[in-house]
Amino acid sequence: MGMEIETRGKGKKKGRARPEMNVTPLVDVVLVLLIIFMVVMPSMHRFFWLYLPPQVHAEQMPIEQSNPPIVVTVNRNGQIQINREVFPDATFPVRLRRMLVARQERKIYFDADDGAPFERAVEVMDLSRSAGAAHIAVMTERLR
Repeated sequence: MGMEIETRGKGKKKGRARPEMNVTPLVDVVLVLLIIFMVVMPSMHRFFWLYLPPQVHAEQMPIEQSNPPIVVTVNRNGQIQINREVFPDATFPVRLRRMLVARQERKIYFDADDGAPFERAVEVMDLSRSAGAAHIAVMTERLR
């Protein structure tokens, strides 16, 4: 850090010090940090630490055939299916409500075809909720 003392006219010193900022050390440190981050960051993206709990092989309970799960599906054409049976929009909420009332658990499984319109899938989920579905489980795998 430098300092300069102002002088007046013919060599007379005023006596007031004026500090100067020397930014060279700051720039050096910032550039070194920038280079370090540029070297380290690409290697950080290669590693992803993920700790999964140990897998427990639980016995799968067989699905009761008398009371199969309710699977609501939206196909590519936007048609609504309950357990692979097609229903028009007008009768879908009534039919789903009847099926849910007959069960203790008001849970449905929802599946939309890959080509199904997104808006239609959301609309069917809203209809299912209004028909009385307390829980909507979105399926990630197809039922066999």
